[in-house]
Amino acid sequence: MPSMVRNDPRQYDELADHWWRPGGHFELLHWLAEARARLIPPASRPGAILLDAGCGGGLLAPHLAGKGYTHVGVDLRASGLGHAARRGVRAVRGDVTALPLATGSVEVVAAGEILEHVTDLPGTVAELCRVLQPGGLLVLDTVNDNALSRFVTVTLGEAIGLAPVGLHDPALFVDPGRLTAEFATHGVRLRVRGARPSVPGLLRWLGPFQKRRPLGRIVPTRSTAVLYQGHGRKEAA
Repeated sequence: MPSMVRNDPRQYDELADHWWRPGGHFELLHWLAEARARLIPPASRPGAILLDAGCGGGLLAPHLAGKGYTHVGVDLRASGLGHAARRGVRAVRGDVTALPLATGSVEVVAAGEILEHVTDLPGTVAELCRVLQPGGLLVLDTVNDNALSRFVTVTLGEAIGLAPVGLHDPALFVDPGRLTAEFATHGVRLRVRGARPSVPGLLRWLGPFQKRRPLGRIVPTRSTAVLYQGHGRKEAA
């Protein structure tokens, strides 16, 4: 892979064939997508819009089957959007700081593994909340901002192959207290809980055996020190 600065989105083009490869670099994102979908109830009406912000290769799509949403995915990179479109996502190329959606048009906003990559967190939060309808649901997962999460995600994760080298910039990791406060300014009361990958799944992923999905899953934990999920609803008008 060409040398790039950390968090350069062009890396996703280089890794595009890993989006759906069992045991590939994005394996953990499949587990996170399944866990995110568990927080999303069926649509309140047929065709209600679910925004998948930073949708990548559309990993959330199979876990939404039968829930009744129009699944709209927005992402910067065309390479990921191609995979998403082939799995039924209405793929739109765009920036999460300037979403191409009308104000209050979305029933659910899913922001999975995107907030630790944005360089304008307040602007991104504002946009996610702008498109969310009053009473609408927000679900997310992201990486905490502390020494332990930087070690696990970057130092250790890159060393043992759990994360592609250079994909994360630890300077962009997100403290849950800060994130909760940002969403509160836009009328979303965010509740967070810790999450972690299952140990047997990690061992299967790193092991030499034939890799068939699902290799593992995300399970809840009391500690938000490394990885955490969040969910909340926008205040009614």
